[in-house]
Amino acid sequence: MSHTKQHTNFICNLAAKPSRLNHVWEHMVGSGHALLALRADWQVQLKKAHDELGFSYVRFHGILDDDVGTLTCQEDKLIYSFFNSDQILDFLLSIGMKPFVELSFMPLALASGDATVFKYKGNVTPPRDYSSWETLIKRLVNHWVERYGVNEVRQWFFEVWNEPNLKAFWVAEQADYFKLYKHTVRAIKSIDSKLKVGGPATAKNAWITDFLVFCASNDLPADFVSTHHYPTDAFGQPGDDTETQLSKSHRSVLREEACETYLQAQNKPVYYTEWCTSSNPFDILHDESYAAAFIIKTNMEAVGLMQGYSYWTFSDIFEENYFSSVPFHGGFGLLNIHGIAKPAYRAYQLLRQLGTDQLPVEGSHTTVDVWVVRRKNDIMVLATNWGLPRHHIRSESIFLSLNHSNPPFSVDITRIDSENANAKSAWIAMGEPEYLSAEQIRHLHAASELKSHDLPYEFVDNTIILRFILPPQSVVSLNLKFQPFHAAPFIPQKT
Repeated sequence: MSHTKQHTNFICNLAAKPSRLNHVWEHMVGSGHALLALRADWQVQLKKAHDELGFSYVRFHGILDDDVGTLTCQEDKLIYSFFNSDQILDFLLSIGMKPFVELSFMPLALASGDATVFKYKGNVTPPRDYSSWETLIKRLVNHWVERYGVNEVRQWFFEVWNEPNLKAFWVAEQADYFKLYKHTVRAIKSIDSKLKVGGPATAKNAWITDFLVFCASNDLPADFVSTHHYPTDAFGQPGDDTETQLSKSHRSVLREEACETYLQAQNKPVYYTEWCTSSNPFDILHDESYAAAFIIKTNMEAVGLMQGYSYWTFSDIFEENYFSSVPFHGGFGLLNIHGIAKPAYRAYQLLRQLGTDQLPVEGSHTTVDVWVVRRKNDIMVLATNWGLPRHHIRSESIFLSLNHSNPPFSVDITRIDSENANAKSAWIAMGEPEYLSAEQIRHLHAASELKSHDLPYEFVDNTIILRFILPPQSVVSLNLKFQPFHAAPFIPQKT
């Protein structure tokens, strides 16, 4: 890998007024479908993601599916059974998380047809009788209020359905979805007006204006707006070659759509309840450092445009098509089936370390971005070198000046790239075994770890000068400490 001869320059004034950096990426994370939440390994991985990455909510499909048993019909009698859903919610609350409840899919006992989606056959037809659907929702949510208390359930979110603008998930029309929303929100609000209900839960940022017009015209509450986007949305269908799809675009892949949604939302809270590197469930980029750089860049660009930005998903324990036994098969997860952290997981770990005071940075480059954030006595720098597949990208030599500074106490550097914090590279080096021994798992866990090293620097005229290399599709984190923990807080020097 050759390095460039010229530096790319960035400058940050540490005495400048910071802007608020809200950690929108910590609000929520996605999973597969509800029944997986009863698996012990799923539970271990979710607790790890919550503890290390700070996710507060989790969202999954199918809490109403027949495999959860929420509603069934036996001998022409409807039987409501909330035990499995209670087991799931009990676990979430026990680890300090809460549900972002996606109300889907249609119980067969209420379904108007037999169209299904995914391996687990979630029914995607409207109810035969909307009043029966309303009764189900009211009984279920009222049960949760009685079990967990109204003050607890007021902190949850109730999202009506999943991607109803796609025929794969809703075989009916927009008007039928709006009717479903009307019956759902009325059922929930009849229990307590402060319970949060929203939608339209669409793919591709769709229907938002139509949804809000419908709610306003029918005097229906919408406590939040939710939608989804993936960088592959405009280029083909899931399962297509992702690199071919992505190579068609040079633009900032997701920020443009998020800006438009923010404007359409009419000051209501916006939650992107799904996004990812691509919508392909078997995309090799999910497992590589490409995803880490994309995650850092996209999350940092999302700040100010939404209240929550939910990555799909936290784990490869996932079975919408089939359950793969290959350790690195391109699954959506931040963790693989063995709980080994991918570069994407480590990206979220670095984001978790950021403070909330973001400082302005001068400088630009076609593939390199740099952010500077203050946290107590520390300054943290995040830098990415990211480009879409098949676009020109090379190693870049970065020259960063931090002006109006005290001398640092220490400076260290942490890397995510093809050689660092990269378990997939280590798995390839061991011959890509499909089934791992305990020793191989230990080795891959070690290969996935973030490792920090001292970084040489210069300090001249109240300016810290830092130089480092950014390989293609990589992340660098710099942590600058300015005082021992018992000393006075760091105060930037002004000239």
